Amino acid sequence: MSVILQAQALGNPPWPTLDPFLFCAYHDDLYPRGKADLTPDASLAGRQMGSDFAGVDGWRMYHGETVPGFPSHPHRGFETVTIVRKGLIDHSDSLGATARFGVAPGTPPTTAGDVQWLTAGRGIVHAEMFPLLNSADRNPLELFQIWLNLPASHKMAAPYFTMFWADTIPRLQLTDRLGLQSEVALIAGAFGSQASDKTIPTPPPDSWAAQAQADVAIWTIRMPPHAVLSLPGAGPGSRRMLYFFKGQHVTVGAEGSEGQKAAQHCALELRAQNAVTLTNGPTESEFLLLQGRPIAEPVAQYGPFVMNTQAEIHQAFADYRRTQFGGWPFAAPDPVHGHEPRRFARHADGRLETVA
Repeated sequence: MSVILQAQALGNPPWPTLDPFLFCAYHDDLYPRGKADLTPDASLAGRQMGSDFAGVDGWRMYHGETVPGFPSHPHRGFETVTIVRKGLIDHSDSLGATARFGVAPGTPPTTAGDVQWLTAGRGIVHAEMFPLLNSADRNPLELFQIWLNLPASHKMAAPYFTMFWADTIPRLQLTDRLGLQSEVALIAGAFGSQASDKTIPTPPPDSWAAQAQADVAIWTIRMPPHAVLSLPGAGPGSRRMLYFFKGQHVTVGAEGSEGQKAAQHCALELRAQNAVTLTNGPTESEFLLLQGRPIAEPVAQYGPFVMNTQAEIHQAFADYRRTQFGGWPFAAPDPVHGHEPRRFARHADGRLETVA
């Protein structure tokens, strides 16, 4: 019996997702060097400014007009999990919080850099900008943004954001019988009975991932050529998607079986309760795994709002028009936080976290 329930080719994001996940975007941009104001030192002619997703010259402005990124925009009813693999992101929100997080210039590549987990709950406005700090060379940026649904009972929870700094995220080094070592970064969810010298970060208190029965896992996986890695089975009722996004090919099968070869980048829905063996091909491969027990409630979505009914969507728009979800406390819709690459988070209560 195949452990692969369905396979879909990975095209342009967003990628296909399974309940409780709503959205998965992968951004990989090689920005030019930056100017003194942290904007691209390159012509913007020919780009569809305000909605630049075409990837001209290998990079995108997205909704940014000067600095690349996503200027102030609202959310309600779900959570965003942002995993940065290269580059830096400047966060600002309507609670007055700010942060710079990601991978500092010159840092050796890792499976994942910093992670931000934001509960939009009853409503928040935030900006995610990509400052180009390097004025001498190109500015690579690579990240995942994942939307995790909230159950009806928590959709109107208070907004909340937390940072999982790179050095606090467990990274399991798993060696196969040939001595080849794969790495699994645990952003959420344990990897079977495997122990780590770090505690898996705690999701926000109102997250579906914070519920014991939810069985949410978010892992990034890096395998060297020809390595073999066994994934433990998930809990009863969970669903699991494995995104094979870098590498030449991988063979996926139940332990002891011949398996099926995936020779193109694809999203594989796996039989979640089965242990699965990944046998890598001749080049390094990378994967993202999303797993969880479905919330199994109606989903009504319009743009940045995800609720259970259309009436609640209409109410979200009305509330945003009336309150602006607390208003925007910054002078510009696209704030950036200076030239210093130091990562930090300044929370709405004034608490400051800094990272070397």
